[in-house]
Amino acid sequence: MQTVNIHEAKTQLSKLIEQAVQGDGFIIAKAGKPLVKVTRLDAPTAQQAKRLGFMAGQIAVPDDFDRMGSEAIEQLFGLDSGSEPA
Repeated sequence: MQTVNIHEAKTQLSKLIEQAVQGDGFIIAKAGKPLVKVTRLDAPTAQQAKRLGFMAGQIAVPDDFDRMGSEAIEQLFGLDSGSEPA
């Protein structure tokens, strides 16, 4: 992998980016010390990025899901069904 100094990276940025896009990344150094590595970013395809609904048809939510365990919760907080806390 090619190493370039900051000044060279500034003056040749377009060329270096194109080089990285082609799969040949590079390292930017300052005073001979490597600072950053620049490589191509492999963005996800539209199919890979689609997450909403990815488990459709694989799970089922009960109709009373929002009421499940309500009696136990009411007992824990000292509530009678339908009453407000003391």
